Amino acid sequence: MVCRAIVLGITAVAVAWAQTPASSTTIADQKDVAVTAYNNGLALVRDTRAVKLPSGESMLQFEDVAQQIRPETVGLKSKSAEGSIAILEQNYEYDLISPNKLMEKYVGKKVKLQNFNSELTSGTVEAELLSMNEGPIYKVNNEIFLGYPGNVVLPEIPENLIAKPSLIWTLNNTAADQTLEVTYLTNGVSWSADYVITLAKAETSLGVAGWVTMNNQSGATFTNAQLKLVAGEVNIAPPSQPQMEMMFAAKAMPAAAPPMPQEEAFAEYHLYTMPRRTTIKQNQSKQLALLNGENVKCGKKYEYRGQEYFYSQQVPPTGEEHVGVYLEFRNEEKNGLGVPLPAGVMRVYQEDSEGMLQFAGEDRIKHTPKDENVRLRLGEAFDVIGERVQKEYQVIGTNVHESAYEITLRNHKETDITVDVVEPMPGDWRILEKSHEFVKEDARTAVFSIPVPKDGEVKLTYRVQVRY
Repeated sequence: MVCRAIVLGITAVAVAWAQTPASSTTIADQKDVAVTAYNNGLALVRDTRAVKLPSGESMLQFEDVAQQIRPETVGLKSKSAEGSIAILEQNYEYDLISPNKLMEKYVGKKVKLQNFNSELTSGTVEAELLSMNEGPIYKVNNEIFLGYPGNVVLPEIPENLIAKPSLIWTLNNTAADQTLEVTYLTNGVSWSADYVITLAKAETSLGVAGWVTMNNQSGATFTNAQLKLVAGEVNIAPPSQPQMEMMFAAKAMPAAAPPMPQEEAFAEYHLYTMPRRTTIKQNQSKQLALLNGENVKCGKKYEYRGQEYFYSQQVPPTGEEHVGVYLEFRNEEKNGLGVPLPAGVMRVYQEDSEGMLQFAGEDRIKHTPKDENVRLRLGEAFDVIGERVQKEYQVIGTNVHESAYEITLRNHKETDITVDVVEPMPGDWRILEKSHEFVKEDARTAVFSIPVPKDGEVKLTYRVQVRY
């Protein structure tokens, strides 16, 4: 297979630069960078660079911006001489150099083929690139060649192609040495919270370790960046109105670095300032410590749940069903936490008889403010069985149904437990008979809390009338 190579020369970025004083800045000029990441894959970037600019009107090419930048959100200001610079025109150039794009720009033009088919000729020959449709087609000495009969040599880079995504401004400047801060929103930077829950053997307390998982697919690397995270559902306006979002988010100023991230209320959300600067590479997943909690009091709940349709028709016996297991704790300061918990996945681990941590289940939480409860579904209890039998069913009037149920709970564990039988009841309902007391949790739910002794069995019976 013949190798394909492209030899490139370097030219100016735009013809206009030949007539207007021009400068460029790369990441090498960067003095600071800060990233504020949101839950929806959006990030606010603040890029500060030292730049030398000529006085008066000139052009500035600002390179090394994120490829997923939202150009309509870009802002530029001088941090060293306020009011000394004005933007006359702004462009975002993203038609990047690639082998295919270079070749497409030379369709119908002359190129050179190096190391051409040695059986015909040697050295370099001139060719006309006729087409790039499904592969290159060349005309050499009135003959047509398909594919790559040699290494392609192009005389120069076309003027409308650039090596990196760049912001290009026409500026009016009154200060030579500038410290410029460029702010913009970019897609492709996301974060999520992950939690490691260590449940004590007694199942009455737990430890919480929260981690932030960052993913960067924005097309840029943010080196030694100050990182802030916004937890909450930020509304994204139509593309014509993103500047308000950017300016609003830019008010979140850096805070002193504590041992753990500093949390603060921000607008209707919560802002976490990471204590250490970090480098977020392109196409990298990174984890950072978010919070810790120890000796958090908790409780394990067992729940056997019914269905609304059970009360409007005849229902066959359910057979043996495993009871759901839940872990609950309160997110408050006196319980070892008391900080807003960003949405994420909580994974629960517990020691076995040899002291080794084993995975015990996971569940996803929503954004949880302080002083609220956290409830995690861990799975189904192996040793706790529920069985439901509809003993009677009749329609006693227009849209009035009456049912009688017997629910058997069996506990094969070595400890006594309590099982909550949760019955979602539609319409207007009345429990006419019952073997155990219940709590009306809300207008549509009755909860029977049934103590079940170890290696024991308990039957719950009740009759209910439902009017639709």
